[in-house]
Amino acid sequence: MNSVVHKNKRERWILAGLLLLCVVPVAAGLARIGQLAGGANVTAENARFFASPLPVVLHILALIPYSILGAFQFIPGLRRRRPRWHRAIGRILIPCGLTVALSGLWMTLFYPWPAGDGELLYLMRLMVAPAMAFSILWGAAAIRRRDFTQHGAWMLRAYAIGMGAGTQVFTHLPWLLFMGADVAPDELSRALMMGAGWLINILVAEWIIRRRLARHFPPQPHVVLKPDLQANTQI
Repeated sequence: MNSVVHKNKRERWILAGLLLLCVVPVAAGLARIGQLAGGANVTAENARFFASPLPVVLHILALIPYSILGAFQFIPGLRRRRPRWHRAIGRILIPCGLTVALSGLWMTLFYPWPAGDGELLYLMRLMVAPAMAFSILWGAAAIRRRDFTQHGAWMLRAYAIGMGAGTQVFTHLPWLLFMGADVAPDELSRALMMGAGWLINILVAEWIIRRRLARHFPPQPHVVLKPDLQANTQI
């Protein structure tokens, strides 16, 4: 009984942590849509969005359900109690996740670079967006084969990449604390802080995947076969 209570409590904390990562990206996305819809003043920071609003609007509208509903998909207790809900939400999240990845790639390729971005961050974005899309497609293919272990692993990788924006809020905190909000980071510092957000998420996801694999496929005991020291027959 105590183990069940402990597991439920742990799952609630995990869900709360995942939803916490959604807060800033979702709030920033809604604020951006409000700017575009309300006709805010065009500045150097937002001019690219007004010039071509479609990719950023698609990105935000797909990211909101993907980040929030996706958090519930990784809670084992919910999957066991409501498998139909898990499958139904999954059918929504696959196109949402692909839209997030492909619209992110679209913006990377065709939007002008904002101040502070450089070649290193550009290359990072060129890697993470296709990696997210590939992970979703591979996870979808795995569930069609009824390979639930690989399905969960690839979908977790995709979600980890997609939620990089949430972790990047925390990787920027040291700069804000020590340098202040008035001092903009240089291109290298910004790239390292952005990259750290993706890297942390990916490492955590891989750690979780390795733990799951270890539980499902425990190492088999090594059996040493001793040779028969005595001959069974005589010449």
